Amino acid sequence: MYASATDWCQKFDVEGYYLRIASANPARGERFQNFVHVKNVAAAEDARQARHLVSPDALAFVRFGLRDANDPRMLGTLKVIDSLLKVETPTGPSWHRYNDDGYGEHKDGAPFDGTGIGRAWPLLTGERAHYELLAHRADCAKALLATMESFANEGGLIPEQIWDSGDLPKRNLVLGKPSGSAMPLVWAHAEYLKLRRSLADGRVFDMPPQTVRRYLIDKTVSPRLVWRFNHELRSLPAGKSLRVETLAPAMIHWTFNGWKTQDNAKSRDVGLGIHVADLATELLPDGAEVKFTFYWPDAGDWEGTDFVVRIGP
Repeated sequence: MYASATDWCQKFDVEGYYLRIASANPARGERFQNFVHVKNVAAAEDARQARHLVSPDALAFVRFGLRDANDPRMLGTLKVIDSLLKVETPTGPSWHRYNDDGYGEHKDGAPFDGTGIGRAWPLLTGERAHYELLAHRADCAKALLATMESFANEGGLIPEQIWDSGDLPKRNLVLGKPSGSAMPLVWAHAEYLKLRRSLADGRVFDMPPQTVRRYLIDKTVSPRLVWRFNHELRSLPAGKSLRVETLAPAMIHWTFNGWKTQDNAKSRDVGLGIHVADLATELLPDGAEVKFTFYWPDAGDWEGTDFVVRIGP
């Protein structure tokens, strides 16, 4: 889900960023260029390129111990998120769910009726506070806690969304105060309570220790990358093996020197409706090309197409 060398990388001056969603069945090599459906907007505007959709969801990589808070990939993503989704209110910031979200009141404050403009979500202020705590900025996290509290109504109920445009007194819509969305949003209250607990502990209390050990301390990496028909790799770093996954038994017929020599790898059933075959590509140098095709024993037929994975960055 990490995209690099896109037009947004140049626009926001970042090496790359995490996307919100991508096509499940892209054409070869076009996963991030494919269009994905966006809900709650007019039918004529409901498609966006995957590379042009981002979300604060990416903070979960840090929250759950998969990435360090200062990982360059996270910092680049945050720069894009803040450029597109951050909203300033009189009491502090909040964030939209994703760019071009249509789930919220219309521009004139008229109620959401299936389309609208997505507004800022207080619970995302809480999620950002957890990130700031993990980045060792406890004072910033505490300030965001106060901001989250300021979004509540007079009874202390935290709304799903706040109004994030100029005041509209006739509709009782005030910048930084509850919009016409659900209130209370129990998910937002849960995030608030978790934040209070995390600040009291001085750490994110629900962070899984197993992922922290595996990815942040031991820095475990996979010795292989996986190729599938709905995830066709174009390149493989030198030193890694290539695993081919299929949904039926297969024999992978492959070469690394333009069919001067060739080998066969029979898939094995892993017991989950998935069949895998590992190709011994670990010793191939940068620039080599792995070509392969499939023989399907159940059908007694060949795929009829060669697939190519280049060894290199």
